[in-house]
Amino acid sequence: MIRALGPLAGKFRALLHLDDPPRRLALALAVGVFISCTPFWGLQTVLCVLVATVFRLNRAAAVTGTWINLPWFAPFVYGAALKIGLLIAPGLRETNAASFELLLQNPRALSWATVWSWLRGSSLPLLVGSTVVGAAAAAVTYVIALTALARRRRARRAGTAKAASRHIA
Repeated sequence: MIRALGPLAGKFRALLHLDDPPRRLALALAVGVFISCTPFWGLQTVLCVLVATVFRLNRAAAVTGTWINLPWFAPFVYGAALKIGLLIAPGLRETNAASFELLLQNPRALSWATVWSWLRGSSLPLLVGSTVVGAAAAAVTYVIALTALARRRRARRAGTAKAASRHIA
């Protein structure tokens, strides 16, 4: 399965060989995934390194988590985040839908003012929704990474113990 991921597979394999305890590596990876779901495009890696440094998490694992949200996943992540954010903050739905509908009906109405209006109406729901989506993605990532890392460490210890017992005998 890991081979199917291509370039991410190498990063994940490198992550499995880091010396931090599995809980801390899984946490760093989950923090990176959470940050990757935020709408701060262009700043996500910098933000991730800053957070990992402040909380003394493994920066390589955190950045790997940030890079998991690839550009072709972003429309789905942010679409879901916006939908969830509008469900949580319903008062903004009418303004946001009206300005977006205007853009769809009359593309010539596209101007900086209409784009700014739409962004202003979407910012809070997107931030709220991306927090929810990011927290869910981070929780799933933590569980999967912790399980994989712990399993890998147990297998490595068992292999080392077998090799040591052969060497002694």
